[in-house]
Amino acid sequence: MKPHRWTAAEFEKAVLGSGLKVAVFDCDGTLWGGDAGYGFMAWSLEQGLVSRSTTDWIDTRYREYRAGRVSEVEMCGEMVQIYAGLRDQELRAVAARYVERFVHKNIFAEMASLVARLRQNGVELWAVSSTNRWVIAEGVRDFGIPESRILAAAVRVADGVITGELVDVPTGEGKAVALRRIGLAAPDAVFGNSVHDLPMLEMARHPFPVNPSPALIEAAAARGWSYFRPAAAEGVPAAVGGE
Repeated sequence: MKPHRWTAAEFEKAVLGSGLKVAVFDCDGTLWGGDAGYGFMAWSLEQGLVSRSTTDWIDTRYREYRAGRVSEVEMCGEMVQIYAGLRDQELRAVAARYVERFVHKNIFAEMASLVARLRQNGVELWAVSSTNRWVIAEGVRDFGIPESRILAAAVRVADGVITGELVDVPTGEGKAVALRRIGLAAPDAVFGNSVHDLPMLEMARHPFPVNPSPALIEAAAARGWSYFRPAAAEGVPAAVGGE
């Protein structure tokens, strides 16, 4: 049995009528279409940000990931570790250019409108993603989500220089762990598009699958959840990884 699919009006009514105080959003595939994590990595490698040997290595690792021989958490961590030795400000600037060129045009209009309404209503907004923090910070800036409320794949920065020491890789159960770590063990609402978001969706008083992958639709049906698919996502395959 398929879960109920909300219309845009039903979705907005369900969200705005839930009396939310805290709302948590996945990003890739939920706030915008596509996989910005992989997209940024591929584009930054084309820009020559890292050595040829590192480029070849991460390309091989990504192929192994797609073949199921490298885990999601390993892949998302390595996709930020490759920038070790570069300056944090440099990556922020590169991420800003990437988001301007490739992410802004893919933002789901319905989600932008909804988040704006939530912000106007004083709802505390959070972003949780396994995509790197540089891209997420730029991507959610126009949504009004401050960097202090971003939980994303990140490495330690020392004296302005990026290190290879992982700080966090929120994916799957790691997203739920990250939320519990900051005291959000039961957020009012969580919005996500894939099974990597399922653990944090299950934490929420109000889970909102958005643009769900086939696996998340199946999980939603089993749990009696409804879902919403933005108009721009019609016929577009769900993003793989980097969420």
